[in-house]
Amino acid sequence: MAILDYSEAVERKIILHEGQPYEVLHSHVFRKQQRKPVNATKLKNLITGKITEISFHQSEKIAEADIDYKDAKFMYKSKGEFWFCDPKDPSNRFKLEAEMIGNPVNFMKVNSLVETMIFNEKVIGVHLPIKVDLKVTEAPPAVKGDTSSGGQKQITLETGTIINAPLFITENEIITVNTETGDYVGRAGK
Repeated sequence: MAILDYSEAVERKIILHEGQPYEVLHSHVFRKQQRKPVNATKLKNLITGKITEISFHQSEKIAEADIDYKDAKFMYKSKGEFWFCDPKDPSNRFKLEAEMIGNPVNFMKVNSLVETMIFNEKVIGVHLPIKVDLKVTEAPPAVKGDTSSGGQKQITLETGTIINAPLFITENEIITVNTETGDYVGRAGK
């Protein structure tokens, strides 16, 4: 377990606060008038999903959380539960609630490999690559001159997620999506 200085709690860093793992979503080091510097952070509890704002002062030390990462295969979803298995041993299965996974639930394909986050020998979350390729299952036809909305239309992906994409995207096309923001990135392979 590494000990961090107050200013080293930056975005995407996973720290230990009150015995729980937190991911730093936002941090801003600043000094108010004649006072000592403070790092104002927005943290997400990786176990409960709750977001809190905490300020770390110059004299404070922060422990980095010991998180292990292990590959898992996403099998299926059923009634808000997402089932995974060990890629080498499909009989070794476990489930996670949608709230624990967060935004990646919108971009996980059946039989795709994901990276699980393990804290104290318990799976607490899932990481996807920043960009994934997904098939477009529904895309309304583009209407000529319909650029008042910036040349965007809503499309449905193979996972059931609806995102905005350019007008030229058609059904059965494979596109690349940013899993963190849910934005269209481009056509796959281009």
